[in-house]
Amino acid sequence: MKTALSTTTHTLSLKSIFTDFKEITKAGLAISVLFSSIAGYLLGFNDNQPFQWSVLLMLCIGGYCMVGASNAFNQVIERDLDALMDRTKNRPVPSGRMAPNVALFVASLLTIAGIALLYMINPKTAMFGAISIFLYTSVYTPLKTITSLSVFVGAFPGAIPFMLGWVAATGDFGIEAGTLFLIQFFWQFPHFWAIGWFLYDDYAKAGFYMLPTGKKDNGTALQVILYTIWLIIASLLPSLGYTGKLFISPYAAVAVFLLGLWMLYYAVRLHKIKTAKAARTLMLVSVSYISLLQLVYIIDKFLR
Repeated sequence: MKTALSTTTHTLSLKSIFTDFKEITKAGLAISVLFSSIAGYLLGFNDNQPFQWSVLLMLCIGGYCMVGASNAFNQVIERDLDALMDRTKNRPVPSGRMAPNVALFVASLLTIAGIALLYMINPKTAMFGAISIFLYTSVYTPLKTITSLSVFVGAFPGAIPFMLGWVAATGDFGIEAGTLFLIQFFWQFPHFWAIGWFLYDDYAKAGFYMLPTGKKDNGTALQVILYTIWLIIASLLPSLGYTGKLFISPYAAVAVFLLGLWMLYYAVRLHKIKTAKAARTLMLVSVSYISLLQLVYIIDKFLR
């Protein structure tokens, strides 16, 4: 009986540790970010820089470590504020399940492992990974309680994963990687403003005002529309022949344009009805949009 009880306790303990690790690294978000990096890698490899499973594996593990480290550092820094919000109060650190120093150790370990793995791919990939952690942790996170411009700052580390895959494949940062960065950079704004809209009241409890005007008003909704239009334009740049080796066919351009109109429709809908439900729908559409766009780019490359 005692042995069975000990085994059960041990199993539950391992399960809780694994669950807390997933929560502190935001596994769902980290995996979605990895999808962008994988997409960038698949777009980047070519005859001169052939596909390598070892590189893709290091990109995936190293990329997860970098995203997980950023999220863990963020949760250590914001633990008192997270405790005030319904959405975050049950996270490992604010709930007391994980001590801040343990979370800090995990974040530091993930940073070292992530940079080391990305450096094994090439130094530029490691550099951009390190820049992403620094900007997210040391600039974006402190600014969240100071100014809504934090979203602008946060868009930089948020836009790195897509182009990181290209840099991992080629070892170069040029117009191609810059274009991938630009696409995901503009995508950040309607995506996070939609989140900031439907979570406005919860964010306000911690003093986070993520919307550009600080309110759920016409000004914010109009900027969501404008940045969605910029996103559509940036997404179509590879069809014009001015983005080096990054190119999409006219057929892919039509698909990308239709995806853009789909997202624009929900941005306009938010402007029209200004409800939390409309904002949540736009957020979900934006997640689908960026994933589908990347799939269109990849499929188009392999079909040409």
